[in-house]
Amino acid sequence: MSEANTHAMTRSAKPAIVLLSGGMDSCVCAALAARDYDAAALHISYGQRTEQRERESFLAICQRLNIQKRLLVRNEALRAIGGSALTDENIAVPTSHSIGQDIPITYVPFRNAHFLSVAVSWAEVLGAEKIFIGAVEQDSSGYPDCRPAYYEAFNQVITAGTKDGNIEIVTPLIALRKAEIVRLGLELDAPFDLTWSCYSRQDQACGVCDSCVLRLRAFAAAEARDPIPYATLEQVIRS
Repeated sequence: MSEANTHAMTRSAKPAIVLLSGGMDSCVCAALAARDYDAAALHISYGQRTEQRERESFLAICQRLNIQKRLLVRNEALRAIGGSALTDENIAVPTSHSIGQDIPITYVPFRNAHFLSVAVSWAEVLGAEKIFIGAVEQDSSGYPDCRPAYYEAFNQVITAGTKDGNIEIVTPLIALRKAEIVRLGLELDAPFDLTWSCYSRQDQACGVCDSCVLRLRAFAAAEARDPIPYATLEQVIRS
């Protein structure tokens, strides 16, 4: 019996939702969800610079992982609100020099609350009890909505504010280093070649924004090759 058929037989028939941006971390989460549940993938566009490229990655990853239930939603509020280099074209995406020292201008104010609210609504309709999100606290840019306390609090809101109160946000990557996420993804055969992490470009990854640098460092630390194209690799990759 093939490994794929073995997984199909052991996977839970229960639905689970995975927030899938198209990036490296969410791709690994999607691979976990698809392995263990009847996964349904949610992608939210919010007027970000790489919106089209991320959507392409979402669709390709779903295809590779055989995730059939898909929901693509557009959030108009975050771009209208602005305040982030990802949603305001008048704010330049910075090159990475001080990751983790301050909350960077690429932070989109309270973004994950918008995303999770859609996911919870869909979970109630599908009867899903788990929502996977690839939030990472370690080796990250320091976004406040990627901290464990944030998800603990959000789970309390879900318990209080949903019909059955039995939906839980799960964050399987939150305590992992980025290199550990790469290694886990390789074990799961996650399609890293289809992912997109760059904050500023859609043709080739820039190689110098926070997201690119964190990704490049992770693959280097994992002693693995990053399969996506980069416009420049001049940035010194430090562990």
